[in-house]
Amino acid sequence: MAVPGVVNYWPSTRCAKAFWGQHDLPPYRDLLTDTLDWAAPAAGEHWLDLGCGGGRVAGGLWERSGGALAAVTGVDCAAANAAAFARLRATLTPPPGDRLRFRCHDFSTGLDPFPTAAFDHAVSGLSISYAEHYDAAAGRWTTAAYDRLLAEVRRVVRPGGRFVFSVNVPDPAWAAVAWRSVPTLVGADRPVQRLKGAWRMMRYGRWLSAEARRGRFHYLPAATVADKLRAAGWAGVEYRLSYARQAFVFRTTNPG
Repeated sequence: MAVPGVVNYWPSTRCAKAFWGQHDLPPYRDLLTDTLDWAAPAAGEHWLDLGCGGGRVAGGLWERSGGALAAVTGVDCAAANAAAFARLRATLTPPPGDRLRFRCHDFSTGLDPFPTAAFDHAVSGLSISYAEHYDAAAGRWTTAAYDRLLAEVRRVVRPGGRFVFSVNVPDPAWAAVAWRSVPTLVGADRPVQRLKGAWRMMRYGRWLSAEARRGRFHYLPAATVADKLRAAGWAGVEYRLSYARQAFVFRTTNPG
């Protein structure tokens, strides 16, 4: 949402590309593996990928299923990710064609473009914390968009469907992610470029943490996230640490 005087990097191409760069880092690879393990995609399923970025999670779902998914629909507010999805489609085997889709949409406004029970399951990688809502009358940020999004995901996922997602821990130590990644920069292809990418991630990380402290973004304790999921009607909530211990991975089920 547009709030006067507030910087929003999310729709920018530069920000989108900075987050593409994290995919080669060991903490992110660990997080991706943990997410896909709990997602356990199977043939014939249609998945929703919220805050999909360049499509690394969507591509992982496709590969884990052996290309047998009915479809994966990625949703993100950065239009630049449409080109990333096009490139991704060209690298996957078997080729997904239009079964790997991108939709430019800001999920802070909800999931109105999608009908009820449109998806078998949903997944999200370090994204839903950025559902934002500013209460102009009260002059402050609230969790209203975050809470609404949890309910909206349940609406668009069929009864019995899963929601597997990751969120950062409170006050994440971005330096821990960077230091965990340093060994991969030694002897790597294009080390200078990778180092610049890690620096950009830390810079955006500082912005994210500052905005979270203002209440705009939501780095919440695991117990608080679990309570919000149950309040939105989700059941069987589980979580574990990943991403150099800077993120929780959650798995929960829509009881119908």
